[in-house]
Amino acid sequence: MLATELEKYLHEHIPLSKAMDASVVSVAQDGVVLRAPLAPNINHRDTVFGGSASALAILAAWSLLHTRLRSEGISSRLVIQRNTMEYQQPILGEFTARSFLEQPAQWQQFTRMLARKGKARLSVSSELEHAGEVVGKLVGEFVALSAHGA
Repeated sequence: MLATELEKYLHEHIPLSKAMDASVVSVAQDGVVLRAPLAPNINHRDTVFGGSASALAILAAWSLLHTRLRSEGISSRLVIQRNTMEYQQPILGEFTARSFLEQPAQWQQFTRMLARKGKARLSVSSELEHAGEVVGKLVGEFVALSAHGA
């Protein structure tokens, strides 16, 4: 999936991404990078609102799973089950979220379980960056449900 295709999908199916003015920087098998400006995500302290930071990190993580599953021709419903977010410092401007699998070797087990049981879980992480520094990290557990049983 191309970055432009993913961005269009996000804006059409997850309206918050459009309200945040989120854009897709890159899509690869090992990670997705999203970017958002400060203005639509600002808080009362002239920094990025924590909810916006968390939302972009979740969107990047979800997008990684979404694009990988689609690239393998696997149709599923994908939802987040739980997450933890660590805010390391205030974000003073445009920021990015870069998603990745903490344990890439678990991908095959995840897709096998989804095919066999119709349901599978996988952890995905996202790092938030601003001005070349990591400013936060999300670890999210996502559940994929087979489209056949959904």
